[in-house]
Amino acid sequence: MISPESRNLIDGRLVEAANGATYPNINPATEEVLGVTADSSPEDMARAIGAARRAFDETGWATDNALRARCLRQLTEAMDAAKDDLRELIVAEAGAPVLLAYAALCDAAIEWMDYWIGLAESYPFETSMPDMDFMGKRTRRLVRREPAGVVGAITPFNFPFSLNLTKLGPALAAGCTVVLKPAPDTPWSATILGRIIAEQTDIPAGVVNVVTGTSSALGEMLTTDPRVDLVTFTGSTEVGRKVMAAAAATVKRTFLELGGKSAAIVLDDAPFEKVVPGIGVMCSHAGQGCVLTSRLLLPRARYEEGVALAKRAFEGLAYGDPTDTKHLMGPVASQRQRERVLGHIAKAKAGGARLVTGGGVPAHLPKGFYVEPTIFADVDPSSALAQEEVFGPVLAIIPFDDDDDAVRIANDSIYGLSGTVASASDERALAVARRIRTGTLGVNGAHWYAVDTPFGGYGQSGIGRENGIAGLEEYLETKVIGLPYRG
Repeated sequence: MISPESRNLIDGRLVEAANGATYPNINPATEEVLGVTADSSPEDMARAIGAARRAFDETGWATDNALRARCLRQLTEAMDAAKDDLRELIVAEAGAPVLLAYAALCDAAIEWMDYWIGLAESYPFETSMPDMDFMGKRTRRLVRREPAGVVGAITPFNFPFSLNLTKLGPALAAGCTVVLKPAPDTPWSATILGRIIAEQTDIPAGVVNVVTGTSSALGEMLTTDPRVDLVTFTGSTEVGRKVMAAAAATVKRTFLELGGKSAAIVLDDAPFEKVVPGIGVMCSHAGQGCVLTSRLLLPRARYEEGVALAKRAFEGLAYGDPTDTKHLMGPVASQRQRERVLGHIAKAKAGGARLVTGGGVPAHLPKGFYVEPTIFADVDPSSALAQEEVFGPVLAIIPFDDDDDAVRIANDSIYGLSGTVASASDERALAVARRIRTGTLGVNGAHWYAVDTPFGGYGQSGIGRENGIAGLEEYLETKVIGLPYRG
């Protein structure tokens, strides 16, 4: 494995925490200590924010498109050369299945950097509007899209490396400078990027800063410091509300990708034997994905048939050691996260939902933060299990009467991130999909996730869109300039 990086990147230098403090990085599959990471203090974060401010205000990063494209290409080439080792590092600290590391967790994220390089080179940062007359004078108009400034990027533990790049790629392509604060559970997926940037790219000092640590004060500083112009946060809705509230004091722009409680709707004419077993995918990475369909909606007329098929799928899942390619599910990220998931399970049991399978800690995996793939049936749509994001391998199955009832149940949520609809008819499934209040939907097994696809949610699933042109424009401000007509 590539040697881990314990240090922060601040103002172009790899440095320990100012007070010398460190904390252990735990492998969630084995509970063993992988190594240590800088446990930064507010002093370190203040220095990083100052460096990012200076780099934005005093270097040519914000205005030199060619420099940005060249540096991003250097970063991409360096990551691509190290991707075998990067996968190993991500699997070790995140407990992520190695199969996913070959896809969204690592490889795809590196490949997608080419998209941001292309936009750095080709996006129309300045365009002309039609001339107009104003009070008898002919006027020319320019529209400029300029970088928002200093970005505070706060990322979660579930897809750490890829989400770090999902923030860095468009922010840097737009011309912003960044302070990256990764989740304490997965620091090395950020610090290794800091080392690559410092040692293998020409990115100017201060343009990218990486600050790790266990203190909540670090993230709070990014949301409140007036030198930070925009905060982009991926994580729980509960924390997202706090980010938004804290940023309000300085009217700071916030870009939030938050939780989900996505519904998989299986209509009564769908091929159940083919469709329902696919719900097992929600256990991938131990259910730690905001778009995973954690509610399964089944028609009453075929309800028990669907429950039996889901049970068979969950009980047939191979899970355990994430380095084993036959496992799509490993542990949850930490003991704290496991206790949270088990708490949701206990609440569902006490609330009267029918436990179909799972519901505890697997006896055959005494080490590691594992939770059994779990299904509850007869779940009340208004219950906590149907309304709250568990972020674990726990499925709630809910019956519905007809298409209208399915739409009503799916939309009965504070969230609106994703979902799926299955039917024998594409047209019928599409008609239902158009009525679901979510940012993304898959119909009859079709996928939508790609770097050029704007991704985000309705309601309390967030504000803004990642990826695509919309994802770049989240990091841009709009300026209009009027000029005298010289025709």
